Amino acid sequence: MSQTFGMETPSAHSLSAHRQPTRYLVVIDSGGSMVARLFLASREPVAEFDASVEEVSHMTNGLVPETGAGGSEWDVALQGHNRSERAEAKVYTLSI
Repeated sequence: MSQTFGMETPSAHSLSAHRQPTRYLVVIDSGGSMVARLFLASREPVAEFDASVEEVSHMTNGLVPETGAGGSEWDVALQGHNRSERAEAKVYTLSI
């Protein structure tokens, strides 16, 4: 029987550094279908998925997007997309 009475010290994994929060959601055309791409504040990609899933509407509820991701800060992050796709992209800044 344990003598900790349910108040054990947390294991070492809970003391490690946490991941950075996702900061941007970009909804962009990708060869005829809309995709949602998540990015960190540094514009490092986190995930990509179909933009028609329910989670996208939950994440963007109440947010107003910026139209266009043509700035130089998006050049590396969206390098696989052409100029017109980037111009029509919806960029949501997610709250942390």
